[in-house]
Amino acid sequence: MKKVGFLRRLCQERRLELVEPSEGVMLAYQNKSERYLGSAKILLRSDHLEESISMAYYSMYYLLLALLFRTGIKCENHTASIIMLQELFGIDSTTILSVKKERIDKQYYVDFQVTREETQDVIRFTEEFSAKLTDFISRLNNEKIGEYREKLKKLLSS
Repeated sequence: MKKVGFLRRLCQERRLELVEPSEGVMLAYQNKSERYLGSAKILLRSDHLEESISMAYYSMYYLLLALLFRTGIKCENHTASIIMLQELFGIDSTTILSVKKERIDKQYYVDFQVTREETQDVIRFTEEFSAKLTDFISRLNNEKIGEYREKLKKLLSS
């Protein structure tokens, strides 16, 4: 119930709203996601491990935004977007939540050690998440998009 209240508050603030589904915006975010994953790999090869983890997370997040815009949902909050991944689309959000935590830890704190193996794992998780979400997006049709939009309306009005 806390999650729904949070989503409702964002809706009232117009930071979460239904918009026209957009394949163009979806494609732009998919492209951005691919570029960020490529950057994460380059940063890993250059031993910029913290930055690599950050780019990997944003690759996942941009692909999530691609899904949202494909279904006509605009969300300006990372946590809310991840909540909808699970609650609205029924897609396990464990991986993106884990990588988000890693990104926050590595980006904002200095009392940690980043290993190459951890960073390689994050990139592998990102690739797996990307494959799964890209497949999900590719199977969307107008009927399914309508169902997800109605589900969000009901969720926000309940």
